Amino acid sequence: MNPDATEPTADAAATYLTALQERLTADGCTVTSPQWNDHRVVIGCRADRKLRWAGTKVELFVFAAAVPEVDVAILGEFSVWSMGYAKSLRAGIPGARNAAMVLPALVSSRVQPEAARWAAQDARILGTTLIGRPLTVETAPAAVRTTMYRGGVALGGMFTGHVLAKAALYFP
Repeated sequence: MNPDATEPTADAAATYLTALQERLTADGCTVTSPQWNDHRVVIGCRADRKLRWAGTKVELFVFAAAVPEVDVAILGEFSVWSMGYAKSLRAGIPGARNAAMVLPALVSSRVQPEAARWAAQDARILGTTLIGRPLTVETAPAAVRTTMYRGGVALGGMFTGHVLAKAALYFP
């Protein structure tokens, strides 16, 4: 075995992040790539305002990083970091007809079942206007499996359909 060869599973996660970045850009997101714990993060941001939301602006933040393995601890740490980072990026006055939705996603060929269950369990809320829906993306050799909470939330519930539609577009 060649010690300089890249692990195929790491290549699959990197390829997934590149495709995600392309999908975010195609949908009109502003895309950046900072670092988190020595991992490149793809961040996509966009804002939408619709009449049916009573004129409320929704900022959607997508954070994704490839890691060797996803467990509950690292997914929780990444989710907290992503929500804090999104809070620092927000435009406008929080709560003044302005809400933020965060999709923190970890991509790996190895996703522990407990991490996938944690992601599917519920949304996470920071304050009253920042709602996160963590995702796991397993880049298995045969297929990609995405896990996230797809239910409604008490705060920000009117945006659930929009967020889930965007999540389906970005994380097919």
